[in-house]
Amino acid sequence: MQENKPILVVGLGNPGDQYARTRHNVGFMAVRHFVPENSGWRREHNALTYSENINGRRVMFALPQTFMNNSGVAVGAIMRFYKIPLENLIVIHDDMDLKVGNVREKIGGGSAGHNGIKSIDAAVGPDYRRIRIGIGHPRDLGIPINPADWVLGRFSDDEMTRINSAIEQIKLS
Repeated sequence: MQENKPILVVGLGNPGDQYARTRHNVGFMAVRHFVPENSGWRREHNALTYSENINGRRVMFALPQTFMNNSGVAVGAIMRFYKIPLENLIVIHDDMDLKVGNVREKIGGGSAGHNGIKSIDAAVGPDYRRIRIGIGHPRDLGIPINPADWVLGRFSDDEMTRINSAIEQIKLS
């Protein structure tokens, strides 16, 4: 990471109350965990943003409001405006290939079919830090449902408990 530049932490999801507890919005849930509850979010660059100094570093949090498949529009605009280098970008998102509540990190790589990641890769390139939170896959549970419908489905109470526990384990530094 470039020490003299801000860190941008992006949570992926879809805007609107109807998506609040859906599997695809786990990135939004994670970012909201890191931001104080009554914080003043700003609307800018097709996103909600919040900024604070953490351990002497400026950390910006963003929730793109472009819907998942166009997340790169907001991420690219924020990065260009604030001159944030790619190595200072952290994206938190759902991953169907991980069991519910499992967390994995990597830098770069492919999108694994995740349209939000595809959009960000197209806008800024692929070599940024990704924090993936498992939401499970319907085939592993023997549920005959289209994966697109699965990600827009809501977590059960048990799954939500596991998701909250996973989010609490995430370290941004």
